[in-house]
Amino acid sequence: MKALKASCFGLGAMLALTMISCEPQQTTPLTASGLNPAKFDTIVNGDTVRLFTLKGDKGMEVCITNYGGRVVSLMVPDKNDSLVDVVLGFDNIAQYMDTQNTPSDYGSSVGRYANRINMGQFTLNDSTYQLKQNDRHPGERNHCLHGGGDTGWMNRVYKAEQVDDQTLRLTIVAEDGENGFPGTVTATTTYKIVNGNTLDIVWEAETDKPTIINQTNHNYYNLSGDLENAAYDQVLYVNADSFTESDESYMPTGKILPVEGTPMDFRTPHAVGDSIHSDYYQVKNAHGYDHNWCLNTNGDDTQVCASLYSPRTGIFMEMYTNEPGVQVYSANFQGVGGEENIARKLGKHYPQHVSICLESQKYPDSPNHPEWASPVLNPGEKYYSHAAYKFSVK
Repeated sequence: MKALKASCFGLGAMLALTMISCEPQQTTPLTASGLNPAKFDTIVNGDTVRLFTLKGDKGMEVCITNYGGRVVSLMVPDKNDSLVDVVLGFDNIAQYMDTQNTPSDYGSSVGRYANRINMGQFTLNDSTYQLKQNDRHPGERNHCLHGGGDTGWMNRVYKAEQVDDQTLRLTIVAEDGENGFPGTVTATTTYKIVNGNTLDIVWEAETDKPTIINQTNHNYYNLSGDLENAAYDQVLYVNADSFTESDESYMPTGKILPVEGTPMDFRTPHAVGDSIHSDYYQVKNAHGYDHNWCLNTNGDDTQVCASLYSPRTGIFMEMYTNEPGVQVYSANFQGVGGEENIARKLGKHYPQHVSICLESQKYPDSPNHPEWASPVLNPGEKYYSHAAYKFSVK
């Protein structure tokens, strides 16, 4: 009798499962880059996080999460008209949020201040401010990097408004005193696909008291789409005759040096791998490139300030900005110190020098160098910064 009851229960369970399996299954369509938007749905401190998709009429697809205003994937056509994802990242929100085990600035809209501020200190209108010192180096050379890193804007939830299929507007309010910065700032980052093949980014901000601001985008570009090998064959061009010298902690010394006769000279485009292992003290100290170039474009965002090219895919990216500088970072700490064991987007493991970042900016540590373009924003003024990345094939 017990056996009969058990068999009847088993039959009933099987019938129930069969009936459930016949129900229509709700599935989330994947993006062209293979992302599952459902893996980005979460709530952080009461704020909704989602993955937003922008589409251009020439095949470009840009996927962005409002967690940190991060570009998660960027698909563009190659020379065979196949779509290639050309940026690094994760394929789920959990890894972006895990600042202890998988800290990253992948694709983020960095704020309140991109790059480094010396010892996390600056003086404005006779008041000295101490910022969070999240960038630590030997000899107690501890700086503020990217607005405070894990407590900066790259790990905050932006309010998102998808204006249309090509435009996403993200808004954040940073309170007075956040990570030591003065002033309550309301800032927007607007991502837009322009002319079908250009990722256009505009940053705007207002403040209620004098402060400093310097935003950027932190995409890591590999135009070959091969994210498991160093991108030494990427051809880089930087429209700059000079760069800011850095000390051992990557902080500007205040000197502006000519690129002429050094591995910092990319006025004639050449492969990054040609010079990234140079014994030149600036490259050797940074384990590659992590420097600010002083652009020749003088704030004219109709001129190309930098470009990147992959001979394998034929993908060519031109950069434009109204900012005076661009930080070139060659992913010097990817794939080292255990990071090679971390699986990233679609299970890929990133090696050292897998990509190039091209970050528009005021020069690093500008608050402490009055001779450089000022990052100060006062009440009644509007901060405006623009960068555009145009893709084509050659």
